[in-house]
Amino acid sequence: MLSRFRSDLVVDALLLCVALVWGASFLAAKDLAEQTGVPAAIALRFLIAAAATALLCLARRERLPRGRGLAIAVALGCSQAAVIGLETWGVHLTSATNAGLLISLALVMTPVLEGLALRSWLPRSYFVAAVAAVVGVALLVSDGGLRAPAVGDGLVIAAAVVRALHVTASAHLTRGRAESSLGVVLVQLIVCAAVFAAAAGPDLPGTAARLSPAGWANVLFLGLFCSVFAFVVQLWAVRRTSASRASILMGTEPVWALLIGVLIAGEPIGALGLCGAVLIVAASYAGQAIERRHRLRAGFEAGTHEGARPNVGAST
Repeated sequence: MLSRFRSDLVVDALLLCVALVWGASFLAAKDLAEQTGVPAAIALRFLIAAAATALLCLARRERLPRGRGLAIAVALGCSQAAVIGLETWGVHLTSATNAGLLISLALVMTPVLEGLALRSWLPRSYFVAAVAAVVGVALLVSDGGLRAPAVGDGLVIAAAVVRALHVTASAHLTRGRAESSLGVVLVQLIVCAAVFAAAAGPDLPGTAARLSPAGWANVLFLGLFCSVFAFVVQLWAVRRTSASRASILMGTEPVWALLIGVLIAGEPIGALGLCGAVLIVAASYAGQAIERRHRLRAGFEAGTHEGARPNVGAST
């Protein structure tokens, strides 16, 4: 019993570490992009991540996807590149605090897209949470008076939309396929690295050579911790805990982004902005809880209709 409790604590701590490094990634990306420009910052991040993941695949003797599986991985790599590009351009033009909070809108958007794809409409209470999140966005970007989002805020919101599309497409395109998860991720990382290395152009090696020690620390943090470490921990941890518990722990990412942006970077956030931040985080959590209950209920009704006991574990 005690060993099981300790094991759960280790899993929870590692998942919180994933949320923490993701929350810190916005400030690291902002600082790095200020030194190198956005395309070079993303290219260096993913070149490091791809190299480390390739070594991991070699050590584990993982096979890369082929045929249709390779085409799917490349397509998902392109959509992931769009997410990271919009997100990094956005954080470059707004605060790390705003970016970390606004990207969490993907948590609200993804179930809506999945519901449309599966033709399973969510309950009204979910859309109340979604509206609350939108109100939170309006307060967050208000800066003392209600206004339209700034360009950087708008890019991060666009990144949240594309992230929701990416997650939904990933779930549907990879379901039931036998390809190695690590192999698929490696292809996506290579695609991202190639896209942004091409965008950075021939100046990329010179940019890397001129990078300060702090800049390289940000590259390694983004490439190794925010990409490789986060993925490996997720893959390991979700097999040892419930999907609901994992999503709750990793869903603390915007909270860490807020704390790091305000306490470490010293980014200002007024009373209205703080209210908006709380509303976004609360609405995201409420939306997740409503969506999980909806899926559980749908699974129960399907099991009852078929005369079988519902598989609650599978539906989480």
